[in-house]
Amino acid sequence: MAKPHLFQPLLAKEASPRRIVNRTRGLVLAERIEAAFDSRTRRAGLLGRHALPHDTVIAIAPCNAIHTFGMRFPIDVLFISRDGTVSKRVLGLKAGRISISPRAFAVLEFGADHPIVRETRTGDRLSLEPSDSAGR
Repeated sequence: MAKPHLFQPLLAKEASPRRIVNRTRGLVLAERIEAAFDSRTRRAGLLGRHALPHDTVIAIAPCNAIHTFGMRFPIDVLFISRDGTVSKRVLGLKAGRISISPRAFAVLEFGADHPIVRETRTGDRLSLEPSDSAGR
């Protein structure tokens, strides 16, 4: 049996929409989560996009290293553990760069200059909650 992790609710057959929240600070990081949990979605990632809305996050798991080769815009990144604890924060990661956090379980990618990512710190605890946009 696989070890439990933050993203398990997204793996359910008929998963309801979720948002990601910084529990430590009581702030919503993203109302929309795009999961990249298989090789096809990981390869696509943010390539070919010109931006990522501030209400959206790309969640890549399992993952402890990312690159921005071929990307068209900078990103803010949170590396997190299985339980959602932030282990590393990278702001404004530009194209053509690599970032690694060996002990991380997953990576959250946001558009650069994300106001709530700037307020998030190493050690903060993140969680998934039902999304307010579930009924939209």
